[in-house]
Amino acid sequence: MLRTGVTVDDLAQCCGVDPKTAERWLTTGRVPHRTHRWAAARRLGYEESYLWPQAKRPAARRSEASQSELVRLYADRASVPREVWLRMMTDACEHIDVLVFSGTFYAQTQPRVARMLADAAGRGAEVRLCFGAPDSDAVATRDREEELGGTLAHKIRSALTYYRPLAGVEGCELRLHSTTLYASLFRYDDEIMVNPHAYGEPASANPTLHLRRLDGGQLADHYVACFERVWETAKPWNGEEV
Repeated sequence: MLRTGVTVDDLAQCCGVDPKTAERWLTTGRVPHRTHRWAAARRLGYEESYLWPQAKRPAARRSEASQSELVRLYADRASVPREVWLRMMTDACEHIDVLVFSGTFYAQTQPRVARMLADAAGRGAEVRLCFGAPDSDAVATRDREEELGGTLAHKIRSALTYYRPLAGVEGCELRLHSTTLYASLFRYDDEIMVNPHAYGEPASANPTLHLRRLDGGQLADHYVACFERVWETAKPWNGEEV
């Protein structure tokens, strides 16, 4: 409702109920009648299963919620509008997690990226950035697969210069990983951008899934767990030369 500018009175009017009834939906967790759920979903522009996943039977809920987690599929990462990246970073209040090899585009899309991440940490978000270790076998393998001629390690070192100011900033932590990167991940609270990698193709040319985490869904949590596994194996980086 906040994102779409819909008030309680607006919601009540479109559903044909008293505002106090609509207020109870929000404050008590009461599930509205099916026709009211349909009307609210149309007004807000969200799937019914996203707004009230508990209305589904347990067996169907997980499947429906997982399907509703997909906000949009982009044919390639380059097609994700800059405004989307900026909006997610600006809105994040709890988590910002990034898993990449170099993530060069990330800083190019947001030239003040370090300042914005520091601001996010300042408002209480936990910021965790995980880059590829330049000297790792995983980076060397990806370099060969994409026929980069040994430049990927240099790209990582160059990209890290953008984030050196974050070393030591409270709420920000940076690490270097040596794992195979099957997908680049960008998490902002309950929104996650997943950029899966295809053999021999640059990350920018690969599809990007915009997910929004839902209770009962599996997709978003699947990739959050992936990030956590890599994060646990990664080594802290304090801004020194690598």
